[in-house]
Amino acid sequence: MSSKVLITREIPEKGIQILRKSGLDCIINKTGRPMTRNDLETNIKEVDAVISMLYDRIDQPLLAMASNLRIVANYAVGIDNIDVNACTASGITVTNTPGVLTEATADLTLALILSAARKIVSADRYFREGLFNGWDPLLFVGESLTDKTLGIIGMGRIGQAVAKRARGFDMRIIYHNRKPLPDNITASLEAKYYPLDEVIREADFLSLHLPYSPEAHHLINKERLKMMKPGAYLINTARGAHVDEKSLVDHLRSKKIAGAALDVYESEPLPAKGLVSLDNVTLLPHLGSATVYARDAMAEMAASSVIAVLSGHKPLNIINPQVFAG
Repeated sequence: MSSKVLITREIPEKGIQILRKSGLDCIINKTGRPMTRNDLETNIKEVDAVISMLYDRIDQPLLAMASNLRIVANYAVGIDNIDVNACTASGITVTNTPGVLTEATADLTLALILSAARKIVSADRYFREGLFNGWDPLLFVGESLTDKTLGIIGMGRIGQAVAKRARGFDMRIIYHNRKPLPDNITASLEAKYYPLDEVIREADFLSLHLPYSPEAHHLINKERLKMMKPGAYLINTARGAHVDEKSLVDHLRSKKIAGAALDVYESEPLPAKGLVSLDNVTLLPHLGSATVYARDAMAEMAASSVIAVLSGHKPLNIINPQVFAG
């Protein structure tokens, strides 16, 4: 009997082909919606591997039903949806898909910065509604990026890639990280390390690129939103829970900050009440890694991890290597 792989939402065909060519039986959720908890519980009982999405809660009660499960391959970089300790205790490998979505997410971040600064979405809607009646010196006047300060919170691979792009617009780069980057990296990016609250106060565009942790929950809260310049913009392509969305709505509605551009949400897929009615925020449906290259590479990486573990080998992107100790 062939091993079974549960894919909790349809992924690019390249990944599925890799699995099937290795003789694996793929159970794929093709509903176009996240798999329900009940469906997860039903299917987890009979599979040897799971390729999970970032919203699938892989916790101890679910794992207790999974007598055959050997690997959870998360189709994402972040793993905050997975109880890694519970997986490790059960001898279940956890993997992710790092690296391949760096450039795609950095590209989208810059697109959001430009969209916010130049009011692209509002202007597009204005034109489509037939309101344009000729060039107007005061129509949708936005901000230039040149000489503006980009504050980056979280200077990992994606944060550095964003900084590299922003330098092309002659932006000033300041950042906060758990610890300062090596001098050679900051020199190449022309970036300066600042304390967290100083980055928030100084930034004209504040961009979030840190992983989720309990300490980072509502990192941008009511008090820190008050620290931002009145003309500043908040950009979030990291994790929705980094931002207190209710407070953000209040600040956007009262124009205490100029605007925001979001790709992720605190209670995804639902935004905070009132967010969608505001015209000074750009809202995207979690598209950070949505390029053909990135999504294909993520699928191939997850599939390769599954095959490695089911073949008795240690996968490349393992989160809990102790399951292979000894």
